[in-house]
Amino acid sequence: MKINPIKTSIVRPGDKLFDIFDQFISTLTEGSILAVTSKIVSICEGSVLSRQHNEKDLLTAREADYYLPTKNAGFGTTLTIKNNILIPNAGIDESNGGGNYILWPKNPQKSANQIRRYLVKRFRLERVGVIITDSKTTPLRWGTTGIALAYSGFCPLNNYIGKPDLDGREMMATKASLVDGLAAAAVLVMGEGSEQTPMAMMENLPFVKFVSADPNKKELESLNIEAKDDLYGELLNSVSWQTGGKKR
Repeated sequence: MKINPIKTSIVRPGDKLFDIFDQFISTLTEGSILAVTSKIVSICEGSVLSRQHNEKDLLTAREADYYLPTKNAGFGTTLTIKNNILIPNAGIDESNGGGNYILWPKNPQKSANQIRRYLVKRFRLERVGVIITDSKTTPLRWGTTGIALAYSGFCPLNNYIGKPDLDGREMMATKASLVDGLAAAAVLVMGEGSEQTPMAMMENLPFVKFVSADPNKKELESLNIEAKDDLYGELLNSVSWQTGGKKR
């Protein structure tokens, strides 16, 4: 696997996402995946709000599906669930925001599909993937890692269930998340600070199965686990989640 970060100009509200692609992506090879940080998608679509005129706690509650009351929060954050992802502050970010809160894209999946179609048409290719990325924390571990908010153009999971391991033992529960693994690798290369590389091109991916259609509802739902079936379900269900604005 080869990952090359793509340096761009500073992205500001009012910029056009596809103009950025036109300016900074000159070539694309068959069987590549473009990782795009959710931040520039949000900025270009106008999903930003002034920090001066918005209270973060209220904004987080509005943007979350579920959240824990602020009194339970640490490090100035609110733990939330949004789009079936456990994430601080409903994904709202202040870094590199130019005095704004940057929200998640309005519809990350729609954006991923549109970007893939644009790349296929512009470069006249068939096998192209797209990942919209963000960063998350991991319980009991310092540091952030990348995660996929949306994807398009390839199969997101490698299902080992029913297959034998090296000892011939049938595997019962293992599914490798290609989409989140790729997102983590891309975010690592793009960086989290002032690198100014909000995109990364991923090539030489023999382990990825590309498809020519947008993921359907069943495929998207295959990434999610209900809390009652989750290994961490007991922890998730042991606290009093409040219903956020996105679920009301």
